[in-house]
Amino acid sequence: MCADTPNVDYKDTLNLPKTEFPMRAGLPQREPGWLARWEEIGVYDRLREKAGDGSRKSFTLHDGPPYANGHLHIGHALNKILKDMVVRSQQMSGFDARYIPGWDCHGLPIEWKIEEAYRAKGQDKDKIDVVDFRQECRRFAEGWIDIQREEFKRLGITGTWDKPYLTMDFHAERVIAEEFQKFLMNGALYQGSKPVMWSPVEKTALAEAEVEYHDRQTDAVWVPFRVVPASEKMALLDGEPTAFNDALHGMAASDLDSAKVVIWTTTPWTLPQNRAICFGPEISYGLYEITARPEECWARIGDRYLIADKLADDALGAMRLEPAMYRRLRAVAADELAALTCAHPLRGADGANGEWDYDVPMFAGDHVTDDAGTGFVHTAPSHGDDDFEIGRKHGLAMTWNILDDSSYRADLPFFAGQRIIKEDGKPGGANKAVIDKLVAVGGLLGRRRITISDAHSWRSKAPVIRLNRPQWFAAIDKPLGDGLDQYGQSIRARALTSIDQLVQWTPQTGRNRLYSMIEARPDWVLSRQRAWGVPLTCFTKMGAAPTDPDFLLRDPRVNARILDAFEAEGADAWYKPGAKARFLGDAYDPEEWDQVFDILDVWFDSGSTHAFVLRDREDGSEDGIADLFLEGTDQHRGWFHSSMLQACGTIGRAPYRGVLTHGFTLDEKGMKMSKSIGNTVAPQAVIDQYGADILRLWVAQSDYTVDLRIGPEILKGVADSYRRLRNTMRFMLGSLADVTDADRVDPADMPELERWVLHRLSELDEVVRKGYAAYDFQGVFQALFNFATTDLSAFYFDIRKDALYCDGDTPRRRAARTVLEMLFERLTTWLAPVLVFTMEEVWLERHPGADSSVHLQDFPETPAEWRNDALAAKWADIRRVRRVVTAALEIQRQDKVIGASLEAAPLLQVADPALAAMLQALDIADLCITSDLHVVAAAPQADAFRLDDPGLGVVFHKAQGEKCQRCWKILPDVGHHSHPGVCGRCDTALG
Repeated sequence: MCADTPNVDYKDTLNLPKTEFPMRAGLPQREPGWLARWEEIGVYDRLREKAGDGSRKSFTLHDGPPYANGHLHIGHALNKILKDMVVRSQQMSGFDARYIPGWDCHGLPIEWKIEEAYRAKGQDKDKIDVVDFRQECRRFAEGWIDIQREEFKRLGITGTWDKPYLTMDFHAERVIAEEFQKFLMNGALYQGSKPVMWSPVEKTALAEAEVEYHDRQTDAVWVPFRVVPASEKMALLDGEPTAFNDALHGMAASDLDSAKVVIWTTTPWTLPQNRAICFGPEISYGLYEITARPEECWARIGDRYLIADKLADDALGAMRLEPAMYRRLRAVAADELAALTCAHPLRGADGANGEWDYDVPMFAGDHVTDDAGTGFVHTAPSHGDDDFEIGRKHGLAMTWNILDDSSYRADLPFFAGQRIIKEDGKPGGANKAVIDKLVAVGGLLGRRRITISDAHSWRSKAPVIRLNRPQWFAAIDKPLGDGLDQYGQSIRARALTSIDQLVQWTPQTGRNRLYSMIEARPDWVLSRQRAWGVPLTCFTKMGAAPTDPDFLLRDPRVNARILDAFEAEGADAWYKPGAKARFLGDAYDPEEWDQVFDILDVWFDSGSTHAFVLRDREDGSEDGIADLFLEGTDQHRGWFHSSMLQACGTIGRAPYRGVLTHGFTLDEKGMKMSKSIGNTVAPQAVIDQYGADILRLWVAQSDYTVDLRIGPEILKGVADSYRRLRNTMRFMLGSLADVTDADRVDPADMPELERWVLHRLSELDEVVRKGYAAYDFQGVFQALFNFATTDLSAFYFDIRKDALYCDGDTPRRRAARTVLEMLFERLTTWLAPVLVFTMEEVWLERHPGADSSVHLQDFPETPAEWRNDALAAKWADIRRVRRVVTAALEIQRQDKVIGASLEAAPLLQVADPALAAMLQALDIADLCITSDLHVVAAAPQADAFRLDDPGLGVVFHKAQGEKCQRCWKILPDVGHHSHPGVCGRCDTALG
């Protein structure tokens, strides 16, 4: 600059961004205000009105009901945020996307809480009137629904919060009973007796989805079952001779007649219920003889034991025998084993009163392995699924030794009253009593204290046992006489067909998981022995066996009376005095019928929600089928599963067209969250510190198909991403502050750089729409974030700041601001399903108004002519060249040769003549943010800076001239215009 050139401050002449939009979000304080505003202007209802003309196809995400018990945890937040992003993105994609939140209200967790309150007061729950008790449960659920509703709304979740669905609403209870009656009438319902997951503490059957597995210590025992010779064999079945036994009596004696079959079990308490032993037909077995023994050993020299060869050393080692103390006599074939009969270890024991004086047969079983134990499985049909199936196949007797509280029946010799699990959930004395008696009668060979993974109730946290109890079941393989045979005649067939033909799975692995579960599952246990729920609304004939045709009362008139009462009074009507006579009516004598008081499995409740939500509500689904069910992966055995079974029994198909599953939440180290460890992350704590939008952004940035990690450092990273996005939006708002219709430019008249941005918007429009349609929120967000930070902030905005700030009313500046408008409309709407609060704030800065909201918008249509792949390819080359130039200048900046890129005027040497010509036709200095840049078509000189392309070289030169006091470019013409100290461009802008 010449010495006589005045130093004028031109700052006020620049078109600097003007916006009230703050850099600091203050989300924790400001988000509640937007929630109140949405409620005031009725955003959700206005969207429904918008779809009232029928122009929009409906989309229904059916909410899997959370349980009305306790504050929300981070898994709840993940689930509800994902659902909200689905609903909002589908709505903005042109659908009428409805969301009806709901709650599961019945069941054991609430009942357990009320019982705990009674116990604390020294009251007996069984002495409380059942209707009064149920009312207390209802009030408890209502209280938590109100709490959880506000916690969900705080996350920015949209929906019919003023009219959710509740499984305890009278209409819902009526429909649940009605759905049950369909099972009654179509023949699926039966009363049977088989082992179920039984909670001795809660005194009820549990579904598989209601148990969790924890490690616990137990005694493993090795027990010998003596092979009995033909002369000693007894009847196999309940004292009645059988052809099987008669045939065995004629067999000749063998060396196995003096052998003992060794079994291994981790549940010694089941041994009094033993009725058979199973072996694996493909397993190699041997006969082993004891030749020596240590002093402390229950085995005797000369004893012969049958054991799987693979497990012999371990089993004999458990008996304190070393390899030198036994020998293998020979192999034993499967047909030899099948011909054996054994004696129960307590057979003939003094004081047993003949309780165990029966034969124990040997059966082949495919469930037997040689992975652990002895290769022989002691079989108690009352206490295991495989055991039950073996017993049913071979006609074994069922035992009834264990009562509801897990105690042995009072008249069982030796063990009467001993409990497996005590009331506090700790082990009772049953195992010890059985082991002690086995020792006393010489029936124990070895024992070890081991740790096993065992089933526990996820409510009481107490162990559960497999226990035979009369229960009500839905037969899933029985052909149903309901005429709904399009996808199969049985529940299982319909379910498997639905999984393969009617449902889209996200991710696809969900299909395999549910298919294998339903393919292998047993009949559905519908009954629970509790009070808070919908009862099994049926009557049984007194004195009739469950197999009798007239055992169950199937009368549509009785069913209708029950349903009418439930609609008016709720399910409490079932428990009121005189209910039996009221429902049976004049056609039936109440003295001849028993009223069933078991309640339905709560999974039947939630499995029925499709009927009273999707089918019955005006805002449900048009055809009663949900477009999407969305829950965690545990719901393959839970809600996805029960809804599938229930609907296949009542409407003949799956109640959903799509299923999306997400993983669990873990801490930053990948560990399961636990209050005892102290690594939990509470949603409210995140909201208080960062705001709900940061929690939502964490969900959007994560791959929900696997387990998700969250913690302080992860949230800091999310907050940083948020700040970068916020700054992008703030720049656009500031640059658009005073734009008018006159400023807008037709895309055809825009410079290439702006048309390249429009091309990128065209590409992104496709990515966003396809991504949201596929529920790929991570993919959508990553694409938008990379675009905002890389294509816009680091490239387009970086280049166009000069024109936006320093140009006058030029076509270039008008084109840039037109593009900024197009960017604004798309980025705010595209990001609105994720950042619901922030995008509303951004939108209202530009579109203020009492009724304005970004959430009332659809994604803007993007003209097809914006797509220009040839232009995109050209600008990919330009950006590649620009990276080389900026990298070269960065070295000069680090070496403090220059302070800013505008101090440079490099020489760019380009070996490719066509590329050089293309660059020479551009204002390449403007694109590289240098004051000047000269391009020559020549191979780079030896000392030129190169990056990754040997055909591109940069030779550094400082810019020549004076620094413009307005735009800061260094140019030769500065100081030669009417306004002092500026370049020609700025002089024109100043007028």
